[in-house]
Amino acid sequence: MSTAGLTLLHARYQALETVRVPIAVLGTMLFPSLAMFFFVVPQSAVAQNPVAATAAVGQLAMFSVMSTCMFTFGVGAAEDRALPFDPYVRTLPAGPAPRLLGRMLTGGGFALLGLVPLILIAWIFTAATVTAGQALVSLAVVIGVALPFLGLGLGIGYSMSSKAAIAVVQVVLFPMAFAGGLFMPPEVFPDWLDRFSQALPSRAGRDLLVQALTDAQASAAALPVLLAWGALFAAFAVWAYRRDEGRRFR
Repeated sequence: MSTAGLTLLHARYQALETVRVPIAVLGTMLFPSLAMFFFVVPQSAVAQNPVAATAAVGQLAMFSVMSTCMFTFGVGAAEDRALPFDPYVRTLPAGPAPRLLGRMLTGGGFALLGLVPLILIAWIFTAATVTAGQALVSLAVVIGVALPFLGLGLGIGYSMSSKAAIAVVQVVLFPMAFAGGLFMPPEVFPDWLDRFSQALPSRAGRDLLVQALTDAQASAAALPVLLAWGALFAAFAVWAYRRDEGRRFR
């Protein structure tokens, strides 16, 4: 089989493995939706303002993407390593590329799935609105901003045990989400936090997504920051995978 065929096969297998544990899927879908329902919808000044409501959707969508990539697939990689079937799969001659690319495809798919209830709540209960063109651009941005965090999650998952990975993901995810302006708009940050925030991948992804949704201009540094972190996280994932392979199979 070609690399593309093997990648699709791994993606299908990993998707089936994930949906067989429904709570793993539901958990990543519920938190951003509940945050939208309890903290945005009741605030009429935000919920009934089309720009503010749409920006709030973008912020929580960014958090949903981060949590899906880091929890479902980062911690999932650590849990897979503890199973006896995983070493067998990794000894097959296909190599690591189809397996990692398959995880990326599956992670991107579930990240998009996690946005469905969030979008429905925003559509029904708020004044958030986007054009067809903005929706298509936003879809591409969501896929793009998911990949760096998938790399970070996989790096953590392949370098740590499942118990350690869960703790590290929590320690990394929530402070990065807060400092990145995903729980409150960066406009309310003090100057020092705003400057620090602009160097984070969460803030860069948030700004690019909000720009796609509302046409608000993102910082000129947002895309370079996201690309730099993406390259770093991808290198971390590859290093962790090879390190784990060298330790377990030599």
